[in-house]
Amino acid sequence: MRIALAGLATSHPYTDARTLARHAELTVWEQDPERLRRFTGEHPGAKVAGSLADLLAEGPDGVVLTVPTPQVNAALGEVLQTRAPVFVNKPAAATREQLTELDRLVSPVAERVLSSSVLRFAPAFAGAAVDPAEVLAVRATVRHDVGLWATGYNAWQDTPGEGGGTLVTMGIHGVELLVALLGPDVGLVGAAGAVRRYETLRSEDTGLIALQWWGSGILGVVEVLGVTEPESYTVTVHTPRASEHIVIEGDERGLGYEGTIDAFLAMVGGAPSPVPWAQTRAVLDVLVSAREA
Repeated sequence: MRIALAGLATSHPYTDARTLARHAELTVWEQDPERLRRFTGEHPGAKVAGSLADLLAEGPDGVVLTVPTPQVNAALGEVLQTRAPVFVNKPAAATREQLTELDRLVSPVAERVLSSSVLRFAPAFAGAAVDPAEVLAVRATVRHDVGLWATGYNAWQDTPGEGGGTLVTMGIHGVELLVALLGPDVGLVGAAGAVRRYETLRSEDTGLIALQWWGSGILGVVEVLGVTEPESYTVTVHTPRASEHIVIEGDERGLGYEGTIDAFLAMVGGAPSPVPWAQTRAVLDVLVSAREA
């Protein structure tokens, strides 16, 4: 099969490609020459396209889309015309305007679109389930350092009105996990952000997102810790009897990168997206609302 990598705007598609290369021929398009050189250095056999249109004209069996968030909708509109399944690296939207347009594009063809935090597919979390009647509250703790952004790297990710900043780009991991557990009937209760260490950031290095599932009344909180050495993610489910913890950490497999690509390749094989669009839309709506708050 032939998989097209449309954009290399973050570190994720480089990781994606290492798994994809075991299963498919790779074609790639990227606007930044340095990023493209890094990619072709790792994958010298990949075919390089001069534009997104040229990439899609090759007739890929699937597309991994990774462009700066403000460019997602325009690029996705072109990709969807090919009718190939697409994986949109997170976050697919970071502002209300972006999310409204994304929903318009994806809703009619949701079975062909996957956009998710890779953590949903981490072995430690995949298949996790809870009985909402037994749950008092839930918590997700995201530990991922954002010090690189403080140097000016990928400034669009750190800019609230473009990529969403730390609250959105890192907060998505925690919100995704909780929505995967409890469903999309969720809304924002409150949000806060602070700069505790990295003074040159455009957004925040520490954040908090408070949630409530309207049907059950369950409360949840997402802690975003962007000043941290170890990368890890923890989900805590509080019940009357105990507090159960799921810890996600490790390599590409442990963090869910390989599982995500496996799910995407299943879509290329004809399966529908494994993540309901209602869940993805709910995750993004919470994050956009948190940024607005």
